[in-house]
Amino acid sequence: MREVTQDKLNIFIVMFFISLIMRIQIPVFTPYAAAFGASSILIGVIISVTSLSNLTGNLIAGPLVDRFGKKLFITLPLFASGGLFIAHGLAGDSMDLLVLHGLNGFALAFLIPAAFTLLSGYAKNSREQGKNIAINGMLSTIASIIAPLLGGQMVVWIGYANTYFFIGTAMIFTATYSVVFLKDRQVTSVIKHKQGSEGGGILSTPNLPIVYLIAFAVMYIHGVLIFEIPYLTVERGLSTFQTGQLFSYMAIGTFITLSFFFINRFSPFLRLMTGLFGMSMTLFALISDLLQLPVLLFMMGVFFGLIMPAMATSITENAPKAVHGRAFGYMSAIFSLGIIVSSSVTGIIRDTVSPYFVAFLIGMIVLTISGYLKGGISLQKVPT
Repeated sequence: MREVTQDKLNIFIVMFFISLIMRIQIPVFTPYAAAFGASSILIGVIISVTSLSNLTGNLIAGPLVDRFGKKLFITLPLFASGGLFIAHGLAGDSMDLLVLHGLNGFALAFLIPAAFTLLSGYAKNSREQGKNIAINGMLSTIASIIAPLLGGQMVVWIGYANTYFFIGTAMIFTATYSVVFLKDRQVTSVIKHKQGSEGGGILSTPNLPIVYLIAFAVMYIHGVLIFEIPYLTVERGLSTFQTGQLFSYMAIGTFITLSFFFINRFSPFLRLMTGLFGMSMTLFALISDLLQLPVLLFMMGVFFGLIMPAMATSITENAPKAVHGRAFGYMSAIFSLGIIVSSSVTGIIRDTVSPYFVAFLIGMIVLTISGYLKGGISLQKVPT
């Protein structure tokens, strides 16, 4: 038991540092690309290409994680990503950033499904699963609070290029730690072709399409924020440290929600619907300029924290354990798809239509469709 606890602690440590290091670049990348002369449309294209390569990697990663184990697909992507982040600091123009960011997205695509699958294996039931995801979410949120502030300030201290050198080096150190301390305790086996083991079987599982649909809407909204908030650095002349502060408000809200472990007792679907509704209403308040931006981002974080543990729990409850890697791979692919669509649309329409309004519409449409589909599934289960 003590060994299992230590192994789980190592997973939490690795995932915390991954979250911390990756989020350092959130307030850094957009102004860095703009310094090379990249327009808002080109920045949107870069983010979209990165997410597309990430999506492709997610679809490849799932079956490989189920077949060959988790640790391999945690350590190798970390080393690759570290080298690519260092190369960001050596970029000569925006096209270099396009290629490097795209390759990095593909490398990191293998990481998240493997890490979540490894963590899910340490839960005996859905409540413990929810607690593990919540703890990981809290650690990730702490990283979200610290990282944007750190990233914004590092640019002031050492400049853009050296910030990317630091990010890459830190990622390589994390990879080395994972090689030494991370253990792939679960037995891996070749998954035979049977119902539920293939992608089509996963997507035909009654509740999973609803979870994935909500995941798309959530990440679309998240993608709009990731695109728009750093752009304030360019448009309003804010410092990277100030934009980092704005992301930290969102992270604080997420942390508060995740600290309420009793929330995991409620239905995952109820938490997903409530969270998406809250995010959509917060967007409406943002469009209407009803509250200050820091307050609205804090509220967005509160609802985001309600959604993420519920999403992981919904997947482990509805997907067979033997295909958790594929199920989480599809989840990551949907996340990437949401970022692809949001960044592409936002880069094109932001001068004519509010990206927040479009995100609000998508959130409400998905809420309506999800409620309808869930009601249809429930009716099918009622005996006639």
